[in-house]
Amino acid sequence: MRAGTPSPWVNGGVADSEASIDITPCPTFNTDLPGSIGPQSRQAHSVVTLTPSRTSRGDGEIMARYLGPKVKLSRRVGVPIADIPKHTARQQLTPPGIHGYRGRRLRDYGVRLVEKQKLRYHYNIMEKQFRRYVDEATRRKGNTGDNLLELLERRLDNVVRRSGLAPTIWAARQLVAHGHVKLNGVKTDRPSCQVRVGDTLTFKDKIQPRLRENMEQVGGHDVPGWIDLNPSELIAKVVARPTRDQVPFDVNTNLIVEFYR
Repeated sequence: MRAGTPSPWVNGGVADSEASIDITPCPTFNTDLPGSIGPQSRQAHSVVTLTPSRTSRGDGEIMARYLGPKVKLSRRVGVPIADIPKHTARQQLTPPGIHGYRGRRLRDYGVRLVEKQKLRYHYNIMEKQFRRYVDEATRRKGNTGDNLLELLERRLDNVVRRSGLAPTIWAARQLVAHGHVKLNGVKTDRPSCQVRVGDTLTFKDKIQPRLRENMEQVGGHDVPGWIDLNPSELIAKVVARPTRDQVPFDVNTNLIVEFYR
């Protein structure tokens, strides 16, 4: 590299020479929450924006989230990953192309890959974090597939979605990340926080009108039995641990476990 030429490598080896770097200070966060996955404490740090979907965490690790078109994900795996008309419409599940992609036959690896992607898209998590859930499910006693679904269902953003207070997982994640959700009376802005039996979710007053609009938008939504929702007061309480038959998403977890072997 010639002298005077700026290096495209920033933030410990992440290349993004075309993206502008924007450094904004962030306050101190307290993530010492029961059952949370990830670092238990964060110091005051700066966020270095590398791309529209990648930010640097204070411990040097790159956090990422998908910001691209969502319906394209449903078309890619062939099933609706969100229970809204935009995803459930038949025309949206047609493979890309003027006539659709015909003659597509997946091998064993492709079948397992698609099954894994379906579950990952449904809960809006990236591959590295999904792999952590698989490892944790493997370490626990019992069926690995059931353990994996339980861990994913107990995510805070998913509890908000299952309660019918947000139409999609992306809207639920935004509610949590913007600090509108209180877990046992404490503001919690970590979507991956693991809830436990007996935990109570409440919401700030300024967001409650929006939540009531969301409940009208998803009219007829069935709240699973492991969540007790009080629609008048907008209080959701976890009363049991979720089971496989309470997950309203058809996925073969055995193929996912085999994918990571």
